[in-house]
Amino acid sequence: MLATDLEKASDNMMDGSVTIKLPVAEQARLNRERADTYHRYHIDAMETEDRQKFPRRFNVKVGKFGLAKLLFTEFFKYFGHWDVVFSRPCTYGVFSGPVGGFSPRPDLCVGCLRCEVQHPDFVKVTHNPELAAIGDSYLTSKHISTIDEEARKGTVPVRGQGYRGRFGGPGFDQMFTDMSEIVRPSRDGIHGRELIGTSVDLGSKPMSLKFDSNGGLLDAPKMLTIQVPFIYAPPPDSVSTGIVPEILAEAAGTVDTLVFLPENTVTNQGLASPNVVPMIAPGQMGNIESHGNGTRMVEMTSWNLDAWNQVKEHPLLISVQLPLAGDWMSTMMEMVDNGVSIIHLISDHHGESDDGRFIMDLYQEAHFALIEKGCRDEVTLIGTGGIAGADHLPKSIITGMDAVGLDHPLLIAMQARLLGDTKTRGAAGVKLPSKFDQEWAVQRILNLSCSWRDQLLEILGAMGVREVRRLRGETGRAMWCGHLEAEAFGDIEGFPGGEH
Repeated sequence: MLATDLEKASDNMMDGSVTIKLPVAEQARLNRERADTYHRYHIDAMETEDRQKFPRRFNVKVGKFGLAKLLFTEFFKYFGHWDVVFSRPCTYGVFSGPVGGFSPRPDLCVGCLRCEVQHPDFVKVTHNPELAAIGDSYLTSKHISTIDEEARKGTVPVRGQGYRGRFGGPGFDQMFTDMSEIVRPSRDGIHGRELIGTSVDLGSKPMSLKFDSNGGLLDAPKMLTIQVPFIYAPPPDSVSTGIVPEILAEAAGTVDTLVFLPENTVTNQGLASPNVVPMIAPGQMGNIESHGNGTRMVEMTSWNLDAWNQVKEHPLLISVQLPLAGDWMSTMMEMVDNGVSIIHLISDHHGESDDGRFIMDLYQEAHFALIEKGCRDEVTLIGTGGIAGADHLPKSIITGMDAVGLDHPLLIAMQARLLGDTKTRGAAGVKLPSKFDQEWAVQRILNLSCSWRDQLLEILGAMGVREVRRLRGETGRAMWCGHLEAEAFGDIEGFPGGEH
């Protein structure tokens, strides 16, 4: 068959006028061409070195007299066996400098303690207090170290030493996730062999479809889709203007997510775009018309019924902030009754409400309250606060969130140091590294986003879940340490709540 005949046959097949079948080889070629035009969603990660030195994990102190005595003894004991005499007993090169252990290189130490075990009389390995001093009681130095590595490499941090974290504990550590790879086939989404969706919808989905007399759709879904189940929350007040919002806006556009920024920042710095959400006070909601350049969504910074009624029919999506304080549940139900489709739940940076309750419990209460009301799919829940590690993302979704907000981890990815009050929202001081530029900072945030998405793909694949939307509220996929302990030890005398 000639090429022109093939083209005509292909055209005729498209309009259904003939039944000519192409040869198998030619059909395969056309299918390959179509496949080559399809590109899966992907975040381009690229290793981006630190701009300021990160505190090392360990300090290594070597007694010079003890080391000299050892070398003197070994010189005569192994005389002639120079490979033994000049060996440097550290796999990681801590004592491989020009003068060996007389000037150790603690930056290379991983804390295996071989040197201290073999020579306890003159070698001492201790934790570096400078590293322990960064962070706070919630966002610890371990979290910060991991985030720094993720932002530097853009990969899943694997150290080959197994899990060394808590098995149970407060906050997100009280949840175990179901990773039954044996009985559920892993779809291996991190390697791209089968697609696992991470996109989520923000907005309202009607519980049923309604049509007019002409067959037209009434109450069409009013929503937008982002490619990852996390958004970028506004930075602290100390850096709410200047280069940091510009970095977040550029990164959000590349990742295809949203960044929430104060309205004045968006206006004064010209940051309006489809990926930027201006945060507008209730009394200023009339400014909604001034945000163009493709703006798809705005946020009202607190609930006000009068302000909401002015803009509820506006074509832009409108989310409303709801701090987890006071009688927030009644406020949420009032918002739902008045047609709010996106509710943004806000806690402090330690993931606590004003009465000290943790967000996982509060998220479940919000999620199940909407289910009980019969309107869960009509409302999108976004939760911001307390996200300090990649595992907190799927755990928040399991407890009922559609998406979560990232705040302090974004600053840490840019190697910023948080100062002062790091718990109260917006209060932290921020010290940026001296060698700082926008291109470098954007890539660091892209790397962090890529790493966290890949870790989400890992957990979805291990659970056999094809898309992250199906993970929302799936508490059957999780276990709580407290529940398991009560079940196992509740009848034992002395166990809290057990028999006495």
